[in-house]
Amino acid sequence: QVQLVESGGGLVQAGGSLRLSCVVSGRTFSTSPMGWFRQAPGKDREFVATINGSGWSTYYTDAVKGRFTISRDNGKNTVYLQMESLKPEDTAIYYCAAPTTARSAWEMAKFAGNNYWGQGTQVTVSS
Repeated sequence: QVQLVESGGGLVQAGGSLRLSCVVSGRTFSTSPMGWFRQAPGKDREFVATINGSGWSTYYTDAVKGRFTISRDNGKNTVYLQMESLKPEDTAIYYCAAPTTARSAWEMAKFAGNNYWGQGTQVTVSS
């Protein structure tokens, strides 16, 4: 059974930083692309960032480029999202995701598909 457990969310002032973590169990982590998505109140869930199995390829939505960094530690089965220069519009529940079928990190970023999801972690940025 695949499980994804996020942590690291919280309340931060605009301009601040947070690092989210997601620990994965139940699958071969090092060969699986991973992603972060978010859902703001009243909005659909949206793509934030994805990373391939080796960590060499990453993709970001335009709204977070230059401010967020996705990374992974395959020895710890963990994927991270380092968030800098946070803005109130970054307020959302952040979800970790792993594809249920063989897809690339690019495909996860560009196309809706079936994913395993974590429970989500709330990020609130105050102005």
